[in-house]
Amino acid sequence: MNEKDILAINGGKPVRDKLLPYGHQCIDKDDIKAVIDVLCSDWLTTGPKVVEFEERFAEAVGAKYAVAVNSGTAALHAAAFAAGIGQNDEVITTPMTFAASANCVLYIGGRPIFADVEADTLLLDPFSVESKISPKTKAIIAVDYAGQPCDYDALKEISDRYGLVLIADACHALGATYKGRKVGTLADMTVFSFHPVKHITTGEGGMIVTDNPDFAAKLRIFRNHGITTDHRQREAGGSWFYEIVELGYNYRLPDINCALGMSQLEKLDKFVARRRQIAAFYDSAFADTIALSPLAQHDDRMSSYHLYVVKLRLNKLNADRSRFFAALRAENIGVNVHYIPVYWHPYYRKLGYEKGLCPVAEKSYEEIITFPLFPAMSDRDVGDVVQAVKKVLDTQGIKI
Repeated sequence: MNEKDILAINGGKPVRDKLLPYGHQCIDKDDIKAVIDVLCSDWLTTGPKVVEFEERFAEAVGAKYAVAVNSGTAALHAAAFAAGIGQNDEVITTPMTFAASANCVLYIGGRPIFADVEADTLLLDPFSVESKISPKTKAIIAVDYAGQPCDYDALKEISDRYGLVLIADACHALGATYKGRKVGTLADMTVFSFHPVKHITTGEGGMIVTDNPDFAAKLRIFRNHGITTDHRQREAGGSWFYEIVELGYNYRLPDINCALGMSQLEKLDKFVARRRQIAAFYDSAFADTIALSPLAQHDDRMSSYHLYVVKLRLNKLNADRSRFFAALRAENIGVNVHYIPVYWHPYYRKLGYEKGLCPVAEKSYEEIITFPLFPAMSDRDVGDVVQAVKKVLDTQGIKI
């Protein structure tokens, strides 16, 4: 057997000499210049770039108001606050997400209630959501898993019928569309993240968009210690006086980050187009593979592909997911897993959550794996992923 055909995990030569991560930021000279210009200005935080970024972002996603904060988690926390969630209120969300989607409810005394997901997309199942509604239910937090929007018409009908606030956790879905409408226009509030692996980055950062002026006002107060004005507004008015009207947090996003965000926003369409191109290449490469299947995509939606997730058909493999994962990692393909069901984490177990709440999500977790996908990947990088998967499957007698 040729050395290149021997799995790296068994001592063979890996497909790549250097690890290809599952996600990575794309920073160019324009981004660097934008940050330097702010560093040389009078305002590093609470300055003019914050408002400018918010206005440009709101326009880009089709919303009336945008409120910048310093992380996607802060955005979720702020949205939960603006929605009026309080002690012992219940909020329905998905377990197939990063824990912040549920943690934000705990932060303000509420209780997350987990609904199951669709088996083929891993998106929140509206039928399961409705079955979880109780007199204590205050809101729904839908998660656009991997970049594909949830069924917002169904979720909005449910939320309107029961008088609930619908929050879209679109941290995976900037640039995606649902029935021709942009993500950012589909819920009462929509939350985005600007972490380096997301569609655009501010280093760390987040944004909440809404068409509701009352929500927008509450969000702005919450991100600034519960104060009704910020430093720049007081400077412009020649005043020192301020009042704290709510228990808020320091969730402000500095001008430095906002400048980077504006520069990145100009490239959003290009970034999303490249993500879709890579996903289409993977779809084609794995179309006839009996050992794995990409997540299904609804015809009425266009994903912005934050993640490329496949389900392993474990009955077709001579190894479990852990072994498959380790074999690809040894080939220097930075696969990942998104996500462990939230309520499986030890902290949630201490709160009384038990396994078995969402059978579809739990079964799916055992089968999923995430392949690298980010705009700066070259065609060769994409080919390396396919070659490595082929190599691992071929050693088990499975042809890709």
